[in-house]
Amino acid sequence: MTALRKIITAVSATAAAAAVVFAAGPPAAAAGKWCNHSVCIETYDTGTYLGRVEVSVVNTNQPHTISARVWTTNGWSARTKTENVAAFRTYRDQAYPQRHFPAGTRLCAEGFRGGQSVGLPCVTLTG
Repeated sequence: MTALRKIITAVSATAAAAAVVFAAGPPAAAAGKWCNHSVCIETYDTGTYLGRVEVSVVNTNQPHTISARVWTTNGWSARTKTENVAAFRTYRDQAYPQRHFPAGTRLCAEGFRGGQSVGLPCVTLTG
């Protein structure tokens, strides 16, 4: 096997493993809170309806500009406000999908602190 073919095979295997990690995740049959690193996403509705989604981003020991992006795998998305946050404060904002999504839809939120991604929690909506 040529070196190039070995590299392509390794990259394909890595991409497949990443896809499995993204596709897996906790199901959301009820309201709940899910976190990844410094970012949490919280829902207040049950089943496949999302009325309000809250995103929180924990800040560090320095002031930062913080924002977040919330989206679903079937095309809905929203950006939250950008806010200057003092040291050791938690940023919170809401997004309002106010709709039903097909079962199996993934809801994700990515938080940004100083322009850098600091977490990406996702959850699968179930009926």
